[in-house]
Amino acid sequence: MRISTIDFAIILVYLSGITLFGVRFRRSQQSLRDYFLGGRSAPWWAIASSLVATETSTLTIIGTPAIAYDGNLGFLQLVLGYLVARVILCVVLVPQYFQGEFYTAYQLLEKRFGARLKRSAALVFLVTRTLAEGVRIAAIGKVVSVAFGTGERSSVAIVAALTLLYTLEGGMRAVIWTDVVQLALSLTGSLAAFCLLLHKIPGGWPAVAQVAAAAGDKLRIFDFTYSLTRSYTFWSGILGGTFLTMASHGTDQTMVQRLLAAQSERDAKKALLTSGIVIFAQFALFLVVGVMLFVYRQLAFLPVPGGDSDRILPEFIVREMPLGLTGFVLASIFAVAMSNASGSLNSLASSSVIDLGVDKTPGISRDPLKRSRYATLAWGVILAALGLAPWGHVLEAGLTIASITYGGLLGVFLLGSWNPRANQTGALVGLFVGIISMVAVWRFSSLAYTWYVLAGTIVAFSVGSIASFLFGPPYQRASQGS
Repeated sequence: MRISTIDFAIILVYLSGITLFGVRFRRSQQSLRDYFLGGRSAPWWAIASSLVATETSTLTIIGTPAIAYDGNLGFLQLVLGYLVARVILCVVLVPQYFQGEFYTAYQLLEKRFGARLKRSAALVFLVTRTLAEGVRIAAIGKVVSVAFGTGERSSVAIVAALTLLYTLEGGMRAVIWTDVVQLALSLTGSLAAFCLLLHKIPGGWPAVAQVAAAAGDKLRIFDFTYSLTRSYTFWSGILGGTFLTMASHGTDQTMVQRLLAAQSERDAKKALLTSGIVIFAQFALFLVVGVMLFVYRQLAFLPVPGGDSDRILPEFIVREMPLGLTGFVLASIFAVAMSNASGSLNSLASSSVIDLGVDKTPGISRDPLKRSRYATLAWGVILAALGLAPWGHVLEAGLTIASITYGGLLGVFLLGSWNPRANQTGALVGLFVGIISMVAVWRFSSLAYTWYVLAGTIVAFSVGSIASFLFGPPYQRASQGS
């Protein structure tokens, strides 16, 4: 083990405490509404914290500094699109989610088109979220293995098991309120890393700016180049980031489930917009930390294990932080990792039970609740297994996987909102053509992944509109069992 006994004890206390805190919510689980929506009792600021905690995965904490370490601050252009998307969602999709008692995002598609499209969209979500979360769990393994010197397999097993325990028992209430605690801890830990780096670099920020400037464009944010093959330009950031977040926060059950757990439409909008402000500040902080790590490495010896820049922040924490602070900051990274994994587990289970289950209307009996816990357990095992796969640069790998399918999903949601002549057959054709086209683009072209969602959305919406015109009259809203 590479860390001290005191640091290990701090991490152990945190892991035990947050797990017990989450498990205690088991007593309040009486129905699927409690288990999957937390009884719609959480205040808007807790929902906002949960959104940020879910969006801020281990990929963010170790992957974002790695991007700035290898490049510059250009990733922040993508985050600008995240802010634009939230405003659009508050106008386009959020109001629709509060026009009924929805448990999942795909029940909105069922209301508009029918059950076949709901099931198809849910399957796309389940596959996408499973693969993307596998990348995130692999990132957890990198942190744990650097800290404890253990192998990837045992690292993944430790974190996955503890996260599964409190998610399985506590449901959405546990997810939301542990997210609040974990976000506070992660923000404090990130600020601690920033302050320590600034202290350790002789000359402070002026020295950072000087060394970064000498290295080229390390502090550059904006790139107005017109290019479809460069990942981080102003245009791919504003357009690509907007469509990526419209899809992730408007059609991905992991995020939509938090909006559905809000007490009202107004609270959901407040939570969504507030989370955007926090996310922007957080990404800016992580990117600056990456530049500071680059500068620090020019002045002091700091190895990059295996040449993997994703490991440089964990390496700095373990090697350079003082006794006690190392354990605290590592605990903050665990906090984000567990928060993200717990949200994904709950959303995967909710979509499995509600969208693919046999029950048409969620009841209050114990049987659906029991099946929900079984589903959570099954997904926990699957995600842990996928966390063992080699994924490369974790942040970009996770975003690329999601971007391939998000366009098809967003396209059919917009089709249902903006095209009154659209029908179920056309929407199904649009969904799958949109996804298949983006798989082909990923495999056979050099288009940057930041354009995938925009391109996929255009294809899905256009093909869905044409197919709807060719294959019959507008879909008439049918019963839930259609």
